[in-house]
Amino acid sequence: MTLCTEAAVAAVGGGLAAQVGAGAGGGMSKDPQEQPRVFTLPRQQSLASPLVINPFVQETRLDAKKRARAILFGIILVPLRALCMLLILLMAWLFAVLATSCIPEKGVKPLLGWQRRVSCAALTFLGRTLFFVMGFHVNVKGTIASPKEAPIIAAAPHSSFFDGILCILAGLPSTVSRQENLLVPIFGRILRALQPVTVSRVDPDSRRNTINEITRRATSGEQWPQILIFPEGTCTNRSCLITFKQGAFIPGVPVQPVLLRYPNKLDTVTWTWQGYNFKEALVLTLCQLFTKIEVEFMPVYVPSEEEKKDPILFANGVRNKMASALDVPITDHTYEDCRLMISAGQLTLPMEAGLVEFTKISHKLNLKWDSIREQLDQFAMVASASRGGRIGIEEFASYLKLPVSDALEQLFALFDRNGDGTIDFREYVIGLSVICNPANTEQTIQMAFQLFDVDEDGSINEDEFSLIIRSSLGLPNLDVSNLFKEIDADNSKKLSYEFKDFALKHPEYAKLFTTYLELQRCQVFTDTEYNCSTPTVKNPVSEMTSVPKNKVCPQAGDNDDHSSVSVSDKKED
Repeated sequence: MTLCTEAAVAAVGGGLAAQVGAGAGGGMSKDPQEQPRVFTLPRQQSLASPLVINPFVQETRLDAKKRARAILFGIILVPLRALCMLLILLMAWLFAVLATSCIPEKGVKPLLGWQRRVSCAALTFLGRTLFFVMGFHVNVKGTIASPKEAPIIAAAPHSSFFDGILCILAGLPSTVSRQENLLVPIFGRILRALQPVTVSRVDPDSRRNTINEITRRATSGEQWPQILIFPEGTCTNRSCLITFKQGAFIPGVPVQPVLLRYPNKLDTVTWTWQGYNFKEALVLTLCQLFTKIEVEFMPVYVPSEEEKKDPILFANGVRNKMASALDVPITDHTYEDCRLMISAGQLTLPMEAGLVEFTKISHKLNLKWDSIREQLDQFAMVASASRGGRIGIEEFASYLKLPVSDALEQLFALFDRNGDGTIDFREYVIGLSVICNPANTEQTIQMAFQLFDVDEDGSINEDEFSLIIRSSLGLPNLDVSNLFKEIDADNSKKLSYEFKDFALKHPEYAKLFTTYLELQRCQVFTDTEYNCSTPTVKNPVSEMTSVPKNKVCPQAGDNDDHSSVSVSDKKED
């Protein structure tokens, strides 16, 4: 029996114990200080909500005064800066053509000799001039390590396309770039001069080939430039450090961490999934008199022997160092969270509803992208009637086509991990994986079918179905005809194969059933113990609650052999 199943049984078991005490002989007095037992639901701290809920949103908005100032400066600054930027890029393109004219398209050897010297000197000077014209004031801390000391540079947090200034300040290291970027006019030729490690969208082996190329350059001993990598893999709002990809750490070579800060009163540079688009961020930044940026080269991080063998451990060690220096928290969000966020928006949910910390959830609960994406569709169906992309107890009951009852509230409480009275998508995914899916096994479904099939004729009619549902929810007058009709796909008035199909598609019901089944076992177990200690019990539990009798759940009033079996089963569980 899973931990959460035990919690549910315990939660209801407190009320069961109270019933046993109340149903005992009238001569027995109840301790006035005895209160119903309250069980704290177990919660894994490792699955707690992140400190930063949404690191992919840019919330800066211009008020009327700032907007007027931006327009005033923009009328003068933007045209002048744009013209200067174009001239500088054209000059950089000419030097890039000169440096790369005699090398193959896919660089297999590093640039050497006059080509390397020309490209480095010219492009570094023009790059610094470009950012100066754009209004950037740069403050550099620390010292860049040599390629021998640190073949790889890991920069974070990655929050803007303006982070490319680090490439200029670090002496034109190679970057990881999409292969399509090499075909962009002007920019593509300049990028080729940096000898990038290219990634192809159409090659299924692209990820493996990219890692192999990074490893080859970092460990070959040839005169390759350093490799600049943004290990977060996507842009954030700098409020935290999200999961680092393993690519920079698989080679197991020393890495130099580099920190990026933008200490400006007005944030116009952040370019992430919610907020300014590319054009808005560029134009707003050009409208500012100046934009501050701080670049800090931290001491080289040399991995231990254990970290060399485990790139995840290596990546986490570097991330912890950088987060400590930045004084920001770390979260387990990844690019996959961004994809879920976009999908949530397409399903008319708030975009942040799709954020689940994909790395943590997928690893701890053994979930794949496709299964989480399907669960997002299910969640959207339930939450469509609510506001804010969260499920309340009413929506939860409506989705299950059941009334709000104690049993349903206990199931809802297992999902509601933070106790705020609602279920968000993250809690929904964890609940299905930890609470419902483990209970929704073939054995559980088989036992459920046998339990509902009171007359053991191989099918379940509506009366049998109603009897168990009413008993499990403690509602003797409950009308479950609508739920029965939904399961009865062929309108045969009996359930057979449809029962299994419905149970597999709706694991939430499995948790209600397993909790009910455990309560019946606990009832038999409690009654047996009580009979041993107090032989003359006037009102046993079996007389208080009508429980259907069959081979799955024997009545408490059956012979001792049945009771012994139930006790044995309980101990085995």
